Amino acid sequence: MTDEEIVALFDRCSNRDRWGADDELGTLNYITDAKRREAAALVRHGRTVSIGRDLSTMADRLNTDPLRHRMLFDAVSPVSALDSIELASHGFALTHLDAITHVYWRGEAYNGQRAEDLLSPGGLRSGSVYAQREGIVTRGVLLDVAGARGVPYLSPGEAVTAEDLTAAEKRSGTTLTSGDAVFVHVGLERREAEQGGVEDPSVRAGLDASCLPWLHDRQVAVYSGDCVEQIPFPSAAVPLPLHQIGLVAMGLVLLDCPRITDLVTACAELGTAEFLLSVAPLRIPGGTGSPVNPICLF
Repeated sequence: MTDEEIVALFDRCSNRDRWGADDELGTLNYITDAKRREAAALVRHGRTVSIGRDLSTMADRLNTDPLRHRMLFDAVSPVSALDSIELASHGFALTHLDAITHVYWRGEAYNGQRAEDLLSPGGLRSGSVYAQREGIVTRGVLLDVAGARGVPYLSPGEAVTAEDLTAAEKRSGTTLTSGDAVFVHVGLERREAEQGGVEDPSVRAGLDASCLPWLHDRQVAVYSGDCVEQIPFPSAAVPLPLHQIGLVAMGLVLLDCPRITDLVTACAELGTAEFLLSVAPLRIPGGTGSPVNPICLF
């Protein structure tokens, strides 16, 4: 796609005013009570799978702003153990939810708000992760792009296209419906395991901009997986299309940086690509994001 075609996606995929001028939930509006009941009915085995990353106090090429964990002195003979933690809410080393006004394009955020009006010393004035405090409970669907291509993993910098998502949806045996959470699998963790190191975060397989209309038309509530947009993305105008078009135009809730190998394994063992997803963000007024430990139930 040309830069002009990518920029046109801001209008093509816009949810501006769809749920009112004061909306702070974005695509979470697609998740209805009926959708939650439908998702809960998927639990037949009682099996749970955590897809959160372990938090680490050690800095590395991914964990550039690591967890700060301090044990607190209480007494010579304490009656309990106490500690304190501090962590950054974003980055490749932390499984987290993005607030829908976390990213901007040309000074604009979701629903036509101006970044300068949103930002304050006390946090985001609208669209913060606090709006997601009731949690996310919906149907999750695994879209195994690597499996649909017949490869163990995609190469660094490779693009996932809308055609790839369609092929993975067909392979899944299910059809996406409004309010679903999608998990795209490109085999990042297997590639890292086989090559014996953490993949360079500056060159990674990920979504092409053509995937945004695909997600928009299917009314996807949450995007997640072992990839974000293709990195580096070949556009000077929109270098982060999943985040910039997804958040700014669509209000698409992003569940970034899960570890999904165990999820892929569970789906294969149980012969399904659908499950109940439960995600509970911390109640952080004004927060730009929240660390989470998402649970998938089968």
